[in-house]
Amino acid sequence: MNLEQRIESFVKLGQFFNQFTTKGIIKKDNSEFNSLFFDAFKMQIDRAAEFNGWFTKNNVLKAFESWSEALTSDNLNKWISKYSILETNNFKIIAIIMAGNIPLVGFHDFLCVLISGNKAIVKQSSNDKHFLPLIAKFLEHQNIAFKNRIIFTESKLEDFDAVIATGSNNTARYFEHYFGKYPSIIRKNRNSVAILTGKESKEELESLGEDIFQYFGLGCRSVSKIFVPENYNFDLLFNALYKYNDIINYKKYENNYDYNKAVYIMSLFKVLENGFIMLKEDKNYASPIATLFYEYYNSFDSLMLKLKSEREQIQCIACNENVVDFVKLGKTQQPKLWDYPDNVDTFEFLLKL
Repeated sequence: MNLEQRIESFVKLGQFFNQFTTKGIIKKDNSEFNSLFFDAFKMQIDRAAEFNGWFTKNNVLKAFESWSEALTSDNLNKWISKYSILETNNFKIIAIIMAGNIPLVGFHDFLCVLISGNKAIVKQSSNDKHFLPLIAKFLEHQNIAFKNRIIFTESKLEDFDAVIATGSNNTARYFEHYFGKYPSIIRKNRNSVAILTGKESKEELESLGEDIFQYFGLGCRSVSKIFVPENYNFDLLFNALYKYNDIINYKKYENNYDYNKAVYIMSLFKVLENGFIMLKEDKNYASPIATLFYEYYNSFDSLMLKLKSEREQIQCIACNENVVDFVKLGKTQQPKLWDYPDNVDTFEFLLKL
């Protein structure tokens, strides 16, 4: 199986995913894979919240929709074109330890390993373990050569050449100890931030709401903190975010809102709140669910220096100012194939093994 065939397989997967979108699940008659896979995928999407209460149907469909948009021939070839890929029969065995905070969060690592021609041994999170085995069966059906390239395990990882592991700061220490002798990418906690200047339109601030509320703020690309100029008028932000007020009707989110609000009140913390999100002034980056941290800045240049010095804690920066490497407000949850977690080029890492 050569690179062109591997790309073709993922293009077909993207086309299949296109039947599962936030606009609805629509079965297309022209899909050659529907007789075997459509009902199985639909059932898992419908039942996702039974296994993980944060995996609402809309959030799962959002993940499928995002990958459908990414897995096109143009995108895959644009991504791969920057690398020199030497086709050989020698492949490496890559252990992938996945997180489970949002649906399909480990799919990019899975994609990188397979597109690069290597073999994946996947240890999934218990919070997200139902979709990827289905995807693997799809790929194996599309091209039988994948059948020997994808293994799932719940046991101790053994007999691999390199590892890609994603977890918390605590689990990262364990990963570094256990996998220290192997080539590895080990990811820790990171959060995303937004910079507001006070010049944003209501529409731009509404877009920021997608970065804050999508996946209930559980992703590393979810905006958990904003930087605002002194004397910022928070009414502008609250008015724009009101369109997301229905989120409080989801019980797990509401429970977190009520719990954190009680903690803040008992601790005499000053918070701004509107019934579905709380704003708390805080130097930290990782805010609890239903809370958005904020911090004032004096000058844009000094803020840039601060963020540069603390870049190990930051996944991405959303801002509508024209600065290299900024993501536009509302776009943090729409990474391109070449937007690597922690800015570590996973594909290049695999090619150099």
